[in-house]
Amino acid sequence: MKRLTILLIAICLSIMAVQAQGKKNVFHTLPIYGKYFDTPEQFHRVDTLRYGNMPKNVKNLYTNSAGMFVTFRSNTSELYARWCVTDRKVGLNLTAIANKGLDVYIKNEKGKWQYAGSKGTVKTCEETLVLENLDSKEKEFLVYLPLYDETKSLEIGIDEDASFQPLTNPFKRNIIIYGSSIVHGASASRPGMAYPAILSRRTGYNFINFGISGNARMEKEVVHMLADANPDMFILDCVPNSSPEQVTDRTSYIVTYLREKHPNTPIVMIPSVIRELSYFNQNWNKRNHLQNANWKAEYNKLIAKGIKALYYLDNSSLLGEDHEATTDGTHPNDLGFMRMVEQIEPFVLDVLKKHNIH
Repeated sequence: MKRLTILLIAICLSIMAVQAQGKKNVFHTLPIYGKYFDTPEQFHRVDTLRYGNMPKNVKNLYTNSAGMFVTFRSNTSELYARWCVTDRKVGLNLTAIANKGLDVYIKNEKGKWQYAGSKGTVKTCEETLVLENLDSKEKEFLVYLPLYDETKSLEIGIDEDASFQPLTNPFKRNIIIYGSSIVHGASASRPGMAYPAILSRRTGYNFINFGISGNARMEKEVVHMLADANPDMFILDCVPNSSPEQVTDRTSYIVTYLREKHPNTPIVMIPSVIRELSYFNQNWNKRNHLQNANWKAEYNKLIAKGIKALYYLDNSSLLGEDHEATTDGTHPNDLGFMRMVEQIEPFVLDVLKKHNIH
């Protein structure tokens, strides 16, 4: 009996192996959404040759595919992906999914984007099954690219006999968010949890990620690059890495230059989150307080000078009050990003409404 059982198991495994070998996948390349500029390198957020005078670190970070995604409709039962990034190691306060991986959402029956699955990697090139055992109904898929690496290629794989239709960008308008690592997505668990991406799914507006980790100090060369865009709104979340002195010295320039180039475009100023480090580290406490105080003071000066369509999100508790919303005392975790969105979303929607932007 034991031998018969073993034989039957072996036969079943052989049949499954043959079936698996007979099942084929078809891979597709898709249009890339989630960036403002057309760039020579498909997965770069900014043309770093055209804007070659930006700081070196800024140029390097704008090769990261943060905020980019592909979207399509299919009735596939399985979803595969193969993609390549660089050979850089995964960051210390990032998951392999956020750093180099893919994040998949499916539109549910209520018409909302719902998390479906994700895959990380520590390899330079990966090919893997991402979703399986899906029903036969056609679905809309949204696949976010890596936050903190330069994507070199991406292909999406489906069942050979499944339907497949590339879709247009599901998000309307263009809202640029310029900021530091927090905008970039540190330390979300996966690409779809960076706060610009959450805002897009919740509102239907196209929030474009111009975050640059460890940077966003309002350098003139970067300001000029941003001004070459023509979005429906600018959001400036660029205080965290700027010293209090830089906030005082550079805020007027970024706002007045953007206003000169875009007379009617609303500009929203967001203060730095209060770092958890600052509640005990007195150096950070002083720096954090001065950064935001100077930011607000510069806003008041600009308003007094007559700058129109300028708005300040006056909120000192973007991360909540329980001190559990960061990964490392500075960067929000997923809870922190959701709390930020809960404060930023209604404020931004109200500004859009005031300017009759639908």
